[in-house]
Amino acid sequence: MMNKQEQEQEQEQEQSVKIGVVTVTVVVMLSLVCTSGASTGGNLHPLILIPGNGGNQLEAKLSNEYKPSSFICDSWYPLIKKKKGWFRIWFDTSVILSPFTQCFTERMMLHYHPQLDDYFNTPGVHTRVLHFGSTNSLLYLNPRLKHITGYMAPLVDSLQELGYADGETLFGAPYDFRYGLAAEGHPSQVGSKFLKDLKNLIEEASASNGGKPVILLSHSLGGLFVLQLLNRNPLSWRQKFIKHFIALSAPWGGAIDETYTFASGNTLGVPLVDPLLVRPEQRSSESNLWLLPNPKVFGPQKPIVITPNRTYSAHDMVDFLKDIGFPEGVYPYETRIVPLISNIETPQVPVTCIMGTGVRTLETLFYGNGDFDERPEISYGDGDGTVNMLSLLALQSLWKEEGNQYLKVIKMDGVSHTSILKDEVALNQIVGEISKINSRAELDLINVLSE
Repeated sequence: MMNKQEQEQEQEQEQSVKIGVVTVTVVVMLSLVCTSGASTGGNLHPLILIPGNGGNQLEAKLSNEYKPSSFICDSWYPLIKKKKGWFRIWFDTSVILSPFTQCFTERMMLHYHPQLDDYFNTPGVHTRVLHFGSTNSLLYLNPRLKHITGYMAPLVDSLQELGYADGETLFGAPYDFRYGLAAEGHPSQVGSKFLKDLKNLIEEASASNGGKPVILLSHSLGGLFVLQLLNRNPLSWRQKFIKHFIALSAPWGGAIDETYTFASGNTLGVPLVDPLLVRPEQRSSESNLWLLPNPKVFGPQKPIVITPNRTYSAHDMVDFLKDIGFPEGVYPYETRIVPLISNIETPQVPVTCIMGTGVRTLETLFYGNGDFDERPEISYGDGDGTVNMLSLLALQSLWKEEGNQYLKVIKMDGVSHTSILKDEVALNQIVGEISKINSRAELDLINVLSE
């Protein structure tokens, strides 16, 4: 028989062996995880990219219903078309030539139908989104002009370096960004179909990756669509299928820049384009109406547009639309948009907002002559060059009392609204956050094994 000292020594040896086994197991698991991530992305949660306004390619074709405003815009233009008459409408360089700018405008315009309470294409103009489910449509707005129309290509490259693969663990959700969504009780056929398609893509991406919940990564307007998708589905569905929601440069409270677009037209940096020629199309966009400054975020006191006769705040958008000569926008704004933006609910899934700061951003417009056809004088404030800080940080103020909502905010000085998708520091930050999200599952597994 062993004496007491010998028994204690044997117990210590047994405990040492157990600890050693657990340690070896953890090391092996870590090795497998690292190897898998480097080669096949096996440890990665599937990730879906949702672009912003104008962030993916669109094609169009014309039927006999199409009635052009001029011979130049007749159905012969453009000369080169794909099978069954499809052609690129966004983005096409012919828009920079005035006669073709007019063609672009009338073909891209939406029309609100009061009786049907919904938005529709110009009669005879049919449009389609390319490559839903893939990132192909998000890389470049025109693949023939990669150097000047690059969009999410650098971000996708960075994600591929992390181990993501298009169509396997990485997916894209392009959409017709002219259309938006409406408050409950109002039809929004195109926008609602996109949410349905996105929901199906989330479920399919999860199923094809062993049931792992999905990371949603949006840019700009895409964040508004994602938040609506989450809040329009049951909490049980969100908890099952959504791992994390990362929103880049999201205009939660709209943007003052949109008032400039509605008042005077916005070339969006495209050279040689007459802003007054594209203004009718921009005013007709349902999503642009959605992006006007949110009264709840900007408040009644902040001056946004100033003329000799009137100062407009975010609470005066109805009068603003009338006074710029766009009264037809008032009814859909009041009935479809205002109720939609009045309550931005928490989705109760983890949310991370990543944004640029310290970039001159339009803050107030001064129309000295009261003529909205003229370029205004502009005062600038803080933001990402497109979206104001009040809007970028809106979730912090709107959700400050929601203890059950995880919200992380990351600010990057000097990063603009679009450079966040290609700036090296920004990309490292984004990829770093995705790596952390993926590593949490690994740490949970290690903790279980070591118990």
